[in-house]
Amino acid sequence: MDLPDGLAAELAAFTERLASATDLGAATRDKYRRNTAAFLTWLADAREAGALDGDPLTDPAARDWAVRDWRRTLKNTRTKRGTHLGAATINNRLSAVDAFFALRGSGRPAVVREHLPRPSAPRALDQRTLLRFLRTVARDASARDRAICHLAYYAGLRVAEIIALDVADLRLSARKGSVRVRGKGRSGGKDRTVPLHAQVRSTLEELLDELGRPAAGPLIRNRDGAGLSTRAANTVVTTLGAAAGIGPSDDGESFGPHVLRHTFGTDLVRGRGEVAAAPVDVVLVAELMGHADLNTTRRYTLPTDADKTRALNALTTDR
Repeated sequence: MDLPDGLAAELAAFTERLASATDLGAATRDKYRRNTAAFLTWLADAREAGALDGDPLTDPAARDWAVRDWRRTLKNTRTKRGTHLGAATINNRLSAVDAFFALRGSGRPAVVREHLPRPSAPRALDQRTLLRFLRTVARDASARDRAICHLAYYAGLRVAEIIALDVADLRLSARKGSVRVRGKGRSGGKDRTVPLHAQVRSTLEELLDELGRPAAGPLIRNRDGAGLSTRAANTVVTTLGAAAGIGPSDDGESFGPHVLRHTFGTDLVRGRGEVAAAPVDVVLVAELMGHADLNTTRRYTLPTDADKTRALNALTTDR
């Protein structure tokens, strides 16, 4: 449903405040706006049904009650696959509503967060599946789409970092190359320079030839020559993954550029494949991946479900 005028104005004001009063990146601001729009839509429905205890926009107690009721709604919401929303997803949506009330000067709602399970290793492709994906990319993908995939796996870039690259950010020569990656956040965050694997250098050279060797401008472009959107870049990787027989994981996590980035981090930390012949120090991996918190990088050292299964299979049996 369309938001009533008052709530539509609240959403517009929140969008402006996010851009002017926070240091969030564009993708995060968009996610906050969409999640807040969903909350305000729920709020409009609840108001029309007489299911609100007071006005959440003026009464702190009614605010807390409304957000708690919305949290219950989220817990009972099912995805298109028929599964319930995960705890992290619910908490992310609650964070958006926190920001909405805080930025309008209403104070943060007193709402308990969902309990998060113990951290585990991020989803990464095993070596055989990765090889099948890379072969599919080599066979089916355009130079632009290969560049997206290779920058995610061979350089460990986030999808937002990939589409933000300018041709001028590249430094390529016959034997080496690097890319300047812009940091996260509205004010730019911390930039980093990432050396480029030979495979991605070759792909980028081909892409630059295709673009006519421009001195500047978006590296990853749409048909009109403008920068590609995050959604379109995600679709590129997801579609190629489907062609390689890669889909959601058993717990429903989708395949996309983030899984390729996680595979990059996993292969370095564990010394797998051709990216790293031996385990790489987590401090170096954190620098390459742009992690501000070293604990984020340490997740790649945690055991996967496959690791746990192998450990159990090593137990002695009497047959």
